[in-house]
Amino acid sequence: MSRLLIALLAALFVGSCGGGGNYSAPRNLDDACAIAGERPHYYRAFRAAERRWGVPVHVQMAAMHQESKFIGDARTPFRYVLGVLPMGRQSSAFGYSQALDGTWEEYQKATGKRRARRDDIRDATDFMGWYMTLSRERNGIPLSDARNQYLAYHEGHAGFARGSYNAKSWLLRVADQVDDRSRLYQAQLATCRR
Repeated sequence: MSRLLIALLAALFVGSCGGGGNYSAPRNLDDACAIAGERPHYYRAFRAAERRWGVPVHVQMAAMHQESKFIGDARTPFRYVLGVLPMGRQSSAFGYSQALDGTWEEYQKATGKRRARRDDIRDATDFMGWYMTLSRERNGIPLSDARNQYLAYHEGHAGFARGSYNAKSWLLRVADQVDDRSRLYQAQLATCRR
């Protein structure tokens, strides 16, 4: 075979190995049925997490919409010194679930999923299910309560228990938006075909 053909085959092989994932957002983020239709593997991942952890699909979807807009390699913005010199990211949050490094490591250890990745939709939904189940155990938040589940997700279990969110009017507004989106997604998922 010619060197060019071998190079092309090698490039195709490398490109087909998980590294070249499509991390872009689905086209219509306001329609759960459109998301499920465009990205059926997302819907399967949400359903698997619901079966394992009991967290309803619409609650997971609403939280993920808020955290990453369904973008697999989402990161927090950079912080700048004097408005121009980058000083690193605002936090270590990464991926679909925007899980922090330490919390992700805790999840990996607790579940035995050492190879889990934050930019893999199946792992990210499983993480959300695990975390929200802990929120129910530690803070008594029902798995169907998107608003308070989101507040605990954002503030952490100890922060939620202290009520740290009460001093953040912007966060309370965001949690209300997550709750509204959860209700919208629930109604849409009840009517769409899969």
